[in-house]
Order: sequence, then structure tokens, then C-alpha cells
Amino acid sequence: MAEVIVEVQANPIDVVTITSRAAQEIRKIKAANSIPEVHALRLGVKGGGCSGMSYVLAFDETPKERDTVYQMEGLTVYVDPKSQFYLSGTVLDFSGGLNGKGFVFNNPNATRTCGCGNSFGV
Repeated sequence: MAEVIVEVQANPIDVVTITSRAAQEIRKIKAANSIPEVHALRLGVKGGGCSGMSYVLAFDETPKERDTVYQMEGLTVYVDPKSQFYLSGTVLDFSGGLNGKGFVFNNPNATRTCGCGNSFGV
């Protein structure tokens, strides 16, 4: 399996990063759903949504061939090559404020987003 492991030290433009708030919420979700600790977060995109592309969050036990594997905030994150192209520079955050609770994708590649923030266009 040819995987690329990226140890995130800084915040270069071509990597995907996760804030400590998002990492904390991911750990809570894993614990509440009895997801094994060895499962990593999979970040991705798929066609669809009101703006053209939708964000995908899932858990995977092992990386797929050609995945980029990030280690950050005590989590392992898998991103497939197609998604990496669209997610480069994205910061995954978590908001628990008055405007709603959920994950927030701060994606510098998005030229338009929908009102719910779950889809984007490039």
C-alpha cells in the first residue's frame, strides 16, 4: 500500500488541518458510538449538494491506496487524492455557538457555498 504520511508541524497551504475544537468533538463522537480508537477520520468530497460538491466525514479502519495520512491533534486523518485536490488548505473546525452546532469547513478553494455550509463549488 503506497500511502503518504504527513506529520503536520505548521499550517502550509497544501495540507488539511483540524482545530483542537474539531478534534475534541471527533473524539466525543468516537466514544459515544463505540468506534474503535484505531479508526481514523476520513475527510472527503463527493459530487452533489446545492453548490456542486459535498463534504464527507466518516471513520475508516485502514487507509486506501494513495491516501494521504495526516497525524494531528492526536488523530489520524485519511484523505483520498481527489478530495485532497479540493480540500488543500482547508481547516476543519467545530462550532457550538448560537448559530448552530456542527463541523465547519473553512475551504480556501471554495468559490461559492450553500447556506448550510455542507456543500461548495470551485
